[in-house]
Amino acid sequence: MEEEIARMPLPKEDEVLGVVEERLGGNKVRVKCQDGKLRICRIPGKYRTKLWLRVGDIVLVKPWEIQGDERGDVIFSYSRAQVEWLRKKGILNL
Repeated sequence: MEEEIARMPLPKEDEVLGVVEERLGGNKVRVKCQDGKLRICRIPGKYRTKLWLRVGDIVLVKPWEIQGDERGDVIFSYSRAQVEWLRKKGILNL
């Protein structure tokens, strides 16, 4: 059974893809980002009930304006089919 790929957000100039490395409890996760930085990211309130993250999930991160190299917000989680599509298009290289 093949999953259908629905519309999904692609990284804009101020966003970056990453892999969830560790769940830190509450609404925080540690994410290894595509730009080589390790960020502690939070899941904002409007996404908290919709996003269920596990270690190894590919997510879209929006770094904060202040402390952007260490902190960010998780704004989307990609499904397996979406991750394969991103790899085929060359957008994801983790």
